[in-house]
Amino acid sequence: MKTHKLILFCGPSGSGKTSIVHHLLHKFPELSFSVSATTRAKRKNEIHGVDYYFLSEEEFKVRISQDEFLEWEEVYKSGYYGTLKSEIERIANDGKVAVFDVDVEGGLNIKRVYKENLLDVFVMPPGIEELKKRLHARKTETDSSFISRVLKAEAELKYAGRFSQTIINHHLEEAMRDAEKLVVQFLAAPETADSSQGDK
Repeated sequence: MKTHKLILFCGPSGSGKTSIVHHLLHKFPELSFSVSATTRAKRKNEIHGVDYYFLSEEEFKVRISQDEFLEWEEVYKSGYYGTLKSEIERIANDGKVAVFDVDVEGGLNIKRVYKENLLDVFVMPPGIEELKKRLHARKTETDSSFISRVLKAEAELKYAGRFSQTIINHHLEEAMRDAEKLVVQFLAAPETADSSQGDK
């Protein structure tokens, strides 16, 4: 079975991983964003099928039961996120390299599947206080969701050492340059023997 390179960026909400991923997608035409599915409400300016596949909780659970997810998780109470197998197939059929922007648990699950053909990068904020400022600046969180995200971020930061590469996002432009270098090196390296289980 043909192997495919994949790129994974993980990190807590507010770490800057999504901004880094969007930059890389503009910089490297051979990359394609792996659109995650979620049950959370669509934010202003988000587009179904571009930012996320926005599913009802019922539909998400049906897809779980039909084994349609590469990985999934209930990240918050009734807040499900996951990667559809069909999304990986779509990108592979286009001859492109899938780029994941997922939370830490999802990232670790993807690492277990794809192993050597995966570039896995953990994006860290300089600290929790800076993370809180970034979340406040978004103006997208309720009081309860803000607390949930901060608590989750504190727990996720402990997993940074389980990823092959780490970028500390002190300044976004510098973090983007660091990410570019990692991607250039990864794309230039030869693929390993078939370690992908992704299309099983």
